[in-house]
Amino acid sequence: MGKAKPKDVFKDQVEQGLSHPETPFDDDDRDPSLRPRTLKEFLGQKAMKENLAVFISAARERNESLDHLFLIGPPGLGKTTLAQVVARELGAEFKVTSAPALEKPKDLAGILTTVGEKTVFFIDEIHRLKPAIEEMLYIAMEDYELDWIIGAGPGARTIRIPIPPFTLVGATTKAGNVASPLISRFGITCRFSFYEKADMEAIVRRSAGILNVSVSDDGAALLASSSRGTPRVVNRLLRRMRDFAQVAGESSVTGRVVSEGLKRLEIDELGLEKHDREILKVIIERYGGGPVGAETLAISVGEAVDTLEDYYEPYLIQTGLLQRTPRGRVVTALAYKHLRLEGAKNASNKTASLFDTP
Repeated sequence: MGKAKPKDVFKDQVEQGLSHPETPFDDDDRDPSLRPRTLKEFLGQKAMKENLAVFISAARERNESLDHLFLIGPPGLGKTTLAQVVARELGAEFKVTSAPALEKPKDLAGILTTVGEKTVFFIDEIHRLKPAIEEMLYIAMEDYELDWIIGAGPGARTIRIPIPPFTLVGATTKAGNVASPLISRFGITCRFSFYEKADMEAIVRRSAGILNVSVSDDGAALLASSSRGTPRVVNRLLRRMRDFAQVAGESSVTGRVVSEGLKRLEIDELGLEKHDREILKVIIERYGGGPVGAETLAISVGEAVDTLEDYYEPYLIQTGLLQRTPRGRVVTALAYKHLRLEGAKNASNKTASLFDTP
């Protein structure tokens, strides 16, 4: 009997499920939350998920904590959910915080001195850590110790406090803003991409089952294609379509219900919301199609720069409607076509000339 190929073994780890029989999570199985609880339930991100299944299985077999995990990707793609799933699969305690909540080193020390062995400690928005806290984290991640200063002035001295081996999971939408020494201490890096349409349809059907909602094939397909490749968005839209169907007396979320609902919510066939279209129109109508800097654009549309860069721009760039150039943001010919505006030819020429600029 021949040995199974490694990739088949890796795939089986995900399909069969890795859930630990003894888990500290005490939430009820009937919880209507749409968050996946296991790797098997976590849909999409196939390659990343298969690799994680191997790393988790190996750590459990060695009875060790999982190596530190760095999650990168736009909002709504499942970074927090995956951190929870990893803790559940390891059968480990899960602690969560966000970088802005850690104001002083003692805040981090207070958490790390209470972690148990193999605890999964999740820090969201890790790119916003303060330098002093970041430096404390270096030693904690590498040596499983805390540097702590006792006393003040000439009599001050540093002691090292041992802490149990733990797994730090850091999540960020801006990997470029994370210090290199911190990134280098993560042993596993997972980069999220926008979900494929087939995966989005599977998410719609799974969520519909949890919500006890009937969804037709054309309804699921339309929801999937109009949700920016983002599970958080598709789940939100599914709830709203359920409302529209219920009030309209429909027994199922059909393609017609979704189509009418999206019109009411001002979401088009590409999944662009009203604000997405306004961003593109501002660049075209006020700045001749670009280039325009992020701060200027944010002021023009009445939005924070972080929100513009983290939420709106990634999808507009992914769909080919917007480009970042050395001189600023530029709309593409596809944006003119989608908005049914004149100037597509000029936009194409302008983009080419910008990238030719030294």
